[in-house]
Amino acid sequence: MEKLPMTVDGFERLKQELSHLKKVERQAVIKAIADARALGDLSENAEYHAAREKQGFIEGRITELESKIARAEVIDISKLTGTTVKFGASVTLYDEDTEQETTYQIMGIDEADISKGLLSISSPLAKALIGKDIGDRVEVRTPNGSKGYEILKVIFK
Repeated sequence: MEKLPMTVDGFERLKQELSHLKKVERQAVIKAIADARALGDLSENAEYHAAREKQGFIEGRITELESKIARAEVIDISKLTGTTVKFGASVTLYDEDTEQETTYQIMGIDEADISKGLLSISSPLAKALIGKDIGDRVEVRTPNGSKGYEILKVIFK
């Protein structure tokens, strides 16, 4: 079974979402299904079909979250140090094409948000950076061709 690296905060968010789905959302959809059944003919009952569809989504998400939590490899970034890029590192890169600097933090799949500078560990850029040091150059294939980056800074916060 493949481990899923994630931060302590990311792990807690998944557990909270799972708890909310089980204790609140699941109960609400069960009630909605019961209320819709009470209205009679189920074949033309839009409320019933909508509630059943929502129930399927909730149960699917619960299964997905339980799997992710079971496979979680929780990493406390505050205990990491060094100049080598690894999970949790904030990496400042120099883009050789645009001559601009950008900083990304390498995070778990569910924690990634590129608009906030949070890069998924499974992204091509993160995969190219892992194991590299300050001053190293990496080449990343993109749909528009290869892009070159130089690692300027690596910090753990």
